Amino acid sequence: MEIIYLLTFAIFLGFEVISKIPTVLHTPLMSGSNAISGVVLIGAILLIRVTEPTNYLALILATLGIILGTINLVGGFAVTGRMLEMFNKKKNKKK
Repeated sequence: MEIIYLLTFAIFLGFEVISKIPTVLHTPLMSGSNAISGVVLIGAILLIRVTEPTNYLALILATLGIILGTINLVGGFAVTGRMLEMFNKKKNKKK
């Protein structure tokens, strides 16, 4: 029961913290989020390497962690790249 309370508190606290972040800080925070996703991805790869072949639950969770971590990492870099393009000066188009 304590874990449910802790999860609920973490969700509300995370929502409050993220809603107070100014938009100027979005790109640096996105880069930090990409680093966390990279750590999750490395952890899932290490977990899948040391897991016994008969432990299906750990293998499924590690595979799911690899898939979701990869999606989050690639998507985060794509969003960060698009955000950084907004700060580039527009080049004059020559005909």
